[in-house]
Amino acid sequence: MISRSPLSSDLLLSTRLSVAYRGKAPALRNVGIEMRRGEILGLVGQSGSGKSTLALAILGLLDGKGATVEGRIEFQGRDLLQMRERELRELRGRSLGLVLQSPLSSLNPALRIRTQLREAWRAHADGTREECDAAIRAALASVSLPSDEDFLRRHSAQLSVGQAQRVLIAMTIIHRPALVIADEATSALDIITQAEILALFARLNRETGMAILYISHDLPSVASICHRIAILHQGEIVECGSAEHIFTAPQHPYTRKLIAALPSRFGLQLQESGASAGR
Repeated sequence: MISRSPLSSDLLLSTRLSVAYRGKAPALRNVGIEMRRGEILGLVGQSGSGKSTLALAILGLLDGKGATVEGRIEFQGRDLLQMRERELRELRGRSLGLVLQSPLSSLNPALRIRTQLREAWRAHADGTREECDAAIRAALASVSLPSDEDFLRRHSAQLSVGQAQRVLIAMTIIHRPALVIADEATSALDIITQAEILALFARLNRETGMAILYISHDLPSVASICHRIAILHQGEIVECGSAEHIFTAPQHPYTRKLIAALPSRFGLQLQESGASAGR
């Protein structure tokens, strides 16, 4: 697991919300999470546990899905549930970013990479083409991608899945948002590319102070980058704590079941990591 640096005491995100879809059992029940500035919080749960519903609720994207949202979502001191759609659009992309599971589906196949990056920048900034291109070069450099003419003229079909995911991350961070929600952002990648993207998230967090809500069902990937981990089970947060606590001393039966399902080699690595940290 990564070394744990002290976290800022500044509260960035605080939720206490319930979500129900018409004619179905509640998807989320009184879910409370808190995130500090510069923190990476892992949200772990099996398929159908409500992880993506929580992400969409934070972004204010559930209105068209027949969902009823109750409670509060306080971000940077403002309750997002009390904001109008116009105000939320100003936040999305500038202060709140989203990286989805399938980069090739998220990118527009008809547009060149340069065009999509320019649109992402112009959605929240007024400036010259030179300023826009400088922001694009900086964003691509941040994700270790080239910014030469050949690359910028490509379409998404001409990229590898790993390159497409990096482009999507570059679009997400072009305005340096305070919080990025990564919803199963590595699950469609091969194991080597997954490790590269995880290392990229950790570096961006370290270098920019960007907070990340890392949503996944993959415990090893969560252990590799997250400061704290929240366990979501059947629409409820059943346990939340430091990564070391969750993986070495789980309290809730469901958390213990998740840990027990890990390969024994991974458990030994966790124990060795904890022992080294205690020396």
